[in-house]
Amino acid sequence: MSIRMNLNRSRLISALTDIFVAESIAVMSVDLGSEWMKIALVKPGVPMEIVLNKESRRKTPVAVCLKENERLFGDSALGVAVKNPKVVYRFLQSILGKTTDNPQVAQYQKHFPEHQLQRDEKRGTVFFKFSDCSTLQRNFWQPIKDAVITVPAYFNQAERRAVLQAAHIAGLKVLQLINDNTAVALNYGVFRRKDINSTAQNILFYDMGSGSTTATIVTYQTVKTKESGTQPQLQIHGVGFDRTLGGFEMELRLRDHLAKHFNEQKKSKKDVRENLRAMAKLLKEAQRLKTVLSANAEHMAQIEGLMDDIDFKAKVTRSEFEALCEDLFDRVPGPVKEALAAAEMSMDEIEQVILVGGSTRVPKVQDVLLKAVGKEELSKNINADEAAAMGAVYQAAALSKAFKVKPFLVRDAAMFPIQVEFSRETEEEDGIKTMKHNKRILFQRMAPYPQRKVITFNRYMDDFVFYINYGDLGFLSEQDLKVFGSQNLTMVKLSGVGSSFKKHSDAESKGIKAHFNMDESGVLILDRVESVFETIVEEKEEESTLTKLGNTISSLFGGGSSEPNANVTEPVTDEEEVIPEAGKDQDQSEKQEESAQEKPETEEGKEGEPQAEEQKDNKEDEGETDGQKPEEKSDAEKVEEAEADKKSKPQKKSKISEDITVELEVNDVLDPSTEDMEVSKKKLQDLTDRDLEKQEREKTLNSLEAFIFETQDKMYQDEYLAVVTEEEKEQITGKLSEASNWMDEEGYTAGTKELKEKLSELKKLCKAMFFRVEERKKWPDRLAALDSMLNHSTIFLKSVRLIPEGDQIFTEVELKTLERVINETMTWKNETVAEQEKLSPTEKPVLLSKDIEAKRSFLDREVNYL
Repeated sequence: MSIRMNLNRSRLISALTDIFVAESIAVMSVDLGSEWMKIALVKPGVPMEIVLNKESRRKTPVAVCLKENERLFGDSALGVAVKNPKVVYRFLQSILGKTTDNPQVAQYQKHFPEHQLQRDEKRGTVFFKFSDCSTLQRNFWQPIKDAVITVPAYFNQAERRAVLQAAHIAGLKVLQLINDNTAVALNYGVFRRKDINSTAQNILFYDMGSGSTTATIVTYQTVKTKESGTQPQLQIHGVGFDRTLGGFEMELRLRDHLAKHFNEQKKSKKDVRENLRAMAKLLKEAQRLKTVLSANAEHMAQIEGLMDDIDFKAKVTRSEFEALCEDLFDRVPGPVKEALAAAEMSMDEIEQVILVGGSTRVPKVQDVLLKAVGKEELSKNINADEAAAMGAVYQAAALSKAFKVKPFLVRDAAMFPIQVEFSRETEEEDGIKTMKHNKRILFQRMAPYPQRKVITFNRYMDDFVFYINYGDLGFLSEQDLKVFGSQNLTMVKLSGVGSSFKKHSDAESKGIKAHFNMDESGVLILDRVESVFETIVEEKEEESTLTKLGNTISSLFGGGSSEPNANVTEPVTDEEEVIPEAGKDQDQSEKQEESAQEKPETEEGKEGEPQAEEQKDNKEDEGETDGQKPEEKSDAEKVEEAEADKKSKPQKKSKISEDITVELEVNDVLDPSTEDMEVSKKKLQDLTDRDLEKQEREKTLNSLEAFIFETQDKMYQDEYLAVVTEEEKEQITGKLSEASNWMDEEGYTAGTKELKEKLSELKKLCKAMFFRVEERKKWPDRLAALDSMLNHSTIFLKSVRLIPEGDQIFTEVELKTLERVINETMTWKNETVAEQEKLSPTEKPVLLSKDIEAKRSFLDREVNYL
């Protein structure tokens, strides 16, 4: 018996473990758009799927409402927007990571004049003024923490850092920031893996969302890799964008058009444009109208009680809508031209154009785009709304160690070039010292990432400063440059350079090496800076063949040097060396910069070649010596020759690295301090606690209300009246009436604790009545199951006893044990049923359903065991 119980327990523990492990290894993607947000999920047993929100919708509005002690998200927040637009915040993506002097902040203030935008004095960024809190973040009500988040491809370093910081405050572990256009391309490629071969296929994705438009040229083809053989790959070759071209701008023009119509009707003396609530209603109607006009030539816009209880109705045609947005439609081809220029391609090389994003459903957008690309048709063979979320969740599964997916290589591209700048004092021929400014391109425009780079400073022997800035942004328009923000990223101050030279004065300097990493999220990181030196170590004398063989065998079985040099730096195999600082004048530096860009070398290769050349020179010297005719020499000459031979023995070069202290000074948008982050987390947690408390109160209130109404109804049902005495009935009915009156007078303002106490009191009063009713309901089925088990076990026992003694497989002890259990169960059942029949229905029953089930289960185990 104990063996069987242990097996059942182990199965239960295993099942529970599977459940908890499945929950802990789930990952998600968040497609964070300007108007809508989609979340996709992957967990064991649940392949990639879109998560439904509490309204059972597949997408959620990016909106938050903060009103007194209330916080609402999504559709709930939008419901408040038409009543009180001041407390609802939307379309926040456009001002993410922006300073207050950015044109997009002014544009946001123009679109939403009801909000009070404030300046953060420490960082210069914008924040909202609330009645009881001063920070705003999105909190995901899910236990899942690992996520891949989509961002627009045109997000610069400050904007990407802002998303990562917001996610950190919200308690999310960001596996990667993935560009939304890349996520779409990945989703397209994953489901067409069989169509991808060694021949490059160029596809243009045109994505027009609510707030912006992006055109992306992607090349699909199979490539060979060392790790996993031949695999499909997507590479981003060109990206063009328009930050403000999207459906929201069209809706704003429709809103203003409707406002003009209302004012022209002169039903009110007031200007509707000065009424924030009325304008919020018009914007909501404009959004509906834009959608309807995509399928219909005309439609009637109507709003009940737009302002001062005045109803509004106006007919709007598609041609009117297209006339309102004529200049917007003229900008539709722009991103395509930019993408082609960045990729250095023509439309003839593009196989198909695929539409993505909700705003591409506007017929005029499709007409203009089709004419611009010169194709027969525009492809719509991808889910325009969910492709980015599904592509991102595939990447999340690939990054998670808990899932195994088919490899699909992704080579994203950096939109904006990044360079390193530094100044150095040089001396001219006439002895005059001048400062020369040098630039080194770190990442070119459309450079693939993730990627590591190393830049070497050869001419500094003391502490110095260099700058990390954006490169040439001439491809951006004047307006885009204003929106872009600061073109200076970081000032890097190095200390400890001079001391490293003093410490290793007897070694040859190989320069100050700065190691950069543009990670999977497109964020540039300065990993470390080190001062590298090279020393010459004489090799031991040539060993005999037998000694070499012995050492080799020894090393194979775990032998080898027991004194490794802790300072020796392993060669970097995955870092690319940026042009070394060489040349006396700027022209020479620029020439070397161009040549190095054309033929990049890995750090390993650059450091290995000089060694090879030096070894070759040594061998040549040795060869010349060996080729001379032997001559008779004096003893003194022989001694000198022996010393020379000793000096010309092969020498080994050892590298020594010394870490340099780095101080970073951010020049674009300052990151929030640790204290600020903790304050924001606390405020967010306070809001969360308040929301949870509110939910708990609402849940308790609903439970109490439901219990009162349901129990009052039950007191008129025969099955409940049969099990209560007249005294119990009056007591329960009286308490329910009293609680109902209290609910009407005080209940809806009472606290959670008081509501719980009231509910607990009523449940305790009715507990005995509910128990008696439930038991009487369960008796028939439980007794029938027990009778069936008794019949089955009795027949089984009789059959077993008929087996001849020579063929019997059961012992007499086992059979007697089963017979005893059958008899005991039969006796218990008959006696307990007889005793229960003597009791009144209003008394506590002695025949309990749990006892019946326990007897049946015990008998069932005994039979199954045999």
